[in-house]
Amino acid sequence: MTIKSYLFKREPLWRENRSGVRHTLPENVQSWTYEPGSLTQRLRDYYGDAIGVKILFHQWNTPFLSERRLLGLHENKYSLIREVLLHADGKPLILARTIIPAKTIKVAKSNLAHLGSRPLGEVIFSYPKLERIEMDVTLINPPTWNQCAIDKANITQAICGRRTVYAIAQRQMLVSEFFLPEVLEVF
Repeated sequence: MTIKSYLFKREPLWRENRSGVRHTLPENVQSWTYEPGSLTQRLRDYYGDAIGVKILFHQWNTPFLSERRLLGLHENKYSLIREVLLHADGKPLILARTIIPAKTIKVAKSNLAHLGSRPLGEVIFSYPKLERIEMDVTLINPPTWNQCAIDKANITQAICGRRTVYAIAQRQMLVSEFFLPEVLEVF
């Protein structure tokens, strides 16, 4: 059996971002969830060059069912799955999971397949035709996380997150970001 995620034991449950959902979230969570720009840039504005990326998972695999449905992918289609921890001098701030179909990588001239330790936001927000298509929100309780993710990110409570479908030249990708307690202090 192949592993589909370093972060999760099972797929998180997502809620569609409908009107009114925003007001059910705490103010500091709203600030990050509805950030219109790059989260990486927002972190750099606050922490400067202390921002780092730790790659937790990076491989071609089949995404979770809801991810495939959202991106219109067939069950047997592989996508590049990348999970990372954004941190400031080792302090965990954001966990992220990105699903990048092969057609999106091709349109992006392979830049997305070879990110290394560069944050995804630095790359995708440089594309002039980047579009946000839709967004969902979630609240993930500790039992959904894998133990290794709990240990790396010091997860002791429910964590809020968002997942956004982006398109570069009409080719979609899915970016899910989870806001750890340390980052919620910076709003």
